[in-house]
Amino acid sequence: MKLVRYGEPGHEKPGLIHGGTLRDIGHIVPDLAGEHLGRESLGRIRAANPDDLPVVDGSPRIGPCVARPCNFIAVGLNFADHAAETGAPIPKEPILFNKAPNCIVGPNDTVMLPKASEKSDWEVELAIVIGARTSYVNEKEAMDHVAGFCVCNDVSERAFQTERGGQWMKGKGCATFGPLGPWLVTPDEIADVQALDMWLDVNGRRMQTGSTATMIFNVVQIVSYISHFMVLEPGDVITTGTPPGVGLGMKPPVFLKPGDVMALGIAGLGEQKQSVVGWTRG
Repeated sequence: MKLVRYGEPGHEKPGLIHGGTLRDIGHIVPDLAGEHLGRESLGRIRAANPDDLPVVDGSPRIGPCVARPCNFIAVGLNFADHAAETGAPIPKEPILFNKAPNCIVGPNDTVMLPKASEKSDWEVELAIVIGARTSYVNEKEAMDHVAGFCVCNDVSERAFQTERGGQWMKGKGCATFGPLGPWLVTPDEIADVQALDMWLDVNGRRMQTGSTATMIFNVVQIVSYISHFMVLEPGDVITTGTPPGVGLGMKPPVFLKPGDVMALGIAGLGEQKQSVVGWTRG
């Protein structure tokens, strides 16, 4: 299934994409969040006849495909070719950091550069959405705890991330730095999650071309690993790293500026497009 949330920010409704048509599923689940991403709720959606679901008229805004996650976790330097472009060694274990859950926005919403930003950057990533409470799960059973997958743009302020001391999260959780969607795609729709093409353009110029095949730690390894350090709850989001082509890795480096447009996508998971603006609010 391809699940979506549509409507104005803070007032999104759950929907299903079927045959290219957006259909309302609000009578089945109140939202795509928390326990409503569990096996029982997804089973009720799957059991419905899509042709009987109400068609959503017009072209509403598409919101983030997951609402109110408790945790938004990221894996750093998880693509061998990206680690190479940054000159970093291959990690022996996954590098983990937090993104602020309230930085999540819709796939086509505006990205706002933070106040005093100097080095904001782009990162197309595969995100995992958890569907069941997960603690000390083994790799063999990890996929049973996954509700689905989506596209994430792990927007990052590199000066905040690496030049201000402390943790990477300083440059990762700024407002609007977590576009998710357009769809939450359930695992049954994906033949091989470790063989998905990925891409990102800035102003029509291809910057990133990659594949989930070059991930150092794959989906089941990541879910299992993180569950040994914390309890994952339904609706939590894990974004899994980026292929090469980030602005930081270019010679000379290239960073986002107001007026830029990012377009990105992953095979089978849909596409995003964001306009970049400068700091506009306190």
